[in-house]
Amino acid sequence: MVAVFQMGRESGLWETILRTDTELLTKKNLGRNAKTLGYFDAVVFASPTGEMDLDPSQKADLLSFIKEDGKGFVGVHAALDSNYNWPEYGEMIGGWFDQHPWMTFDAPIINEAPGFPAMQHLPAAFTKFDEIYQAKVWSRDKVNVLLSLDAAKLNYANNPRVHRSDRDFAVAWSKMYGNGRVFYSTLGHTNESWKDPDVRKMYFEAIKWSLGMTEGSTATHPALPAKKGSN
Repeated sequence: MVAVFQMGRESGLWETILRTDTELLTKKNLGRNAKTLGYFDAVVFASPTGEMDLDPSQKADLLSFIKEDGKGFVGVHAALDSNYNWPEYGEMIGGWFDQHPWMTFDAPIINEAPGFPAMQHLPAAFTKFDEIYQAKVWSRDKVNVLLSLDAAKLNYANNPRVHRSDRDFAVAWSKMYGNGRVFYSTLGHTNESWKDPDVRKMYFEAIKWSLGMTEGSTATHPALPAKKGSN
C-alpha cells in the first residue's frame, strides 16, 4: 500500500487514498465529505483474502464502477484469493487462487507481451523469488497473458498441488471487464518484492494503464510453443 502511495506522490500522476476497510466501495452518498467510488478513477486491491465485507449494493457498485463507468482495477497477489462466493468478482478479475504449487521459490518467468506498458522494462525471460499462484476457473482464452512460468523449467515430481494439466501458470494478465481495464499479477507476496525496481515499475505502469494514461492490448493469444526437452 505504501509503495502504491509513493508511486503516485513521486510521479505526481495520482492521489492515493489508503483504506483497510471497505466503507468507501460504494456509490452512495455517505456524507462527511466521504470520497466514494464516484471520486476515483481506479481501485487497487492490495492482497485482500477471503470474503470481503461488502453488502450486495457495494458489490453491484464496484462492478458497475469498472464495467459500466470504464474505471480501472489492479489486483495484487492475494486479490485472486478473495470473494469465492461472488461469481462476478471471479469473472471480473479472471479467476481464483488454487494453491501455489512451488510455494515461494526462484520462479522462471517468460515475458509473453513485451509491448505492453507494464512489461516493456522486463527481459524476455527472468527469475523472481516470489510466491506464484496457480489459478482456477481461469483460461487464457479470456485474458491477455503478460507473464507466465516457464513450464519447461518447473519441477512437477511428487507435487500434489499442481492441478493444471495444461501446465499453464500465468503470472500477470490484462483484460477488459466491460468498459473497464483490469490488471492482475501474482507478484508481490514478499516484502522484498516491493523493493524490487522491476516489480514496482510493473505495478506503476499497470496503474497508469488502468487509468487510461497509456495503451496496451487485452487481446488473447495462445501459449508460447513448448521448448524442446520440456517435461
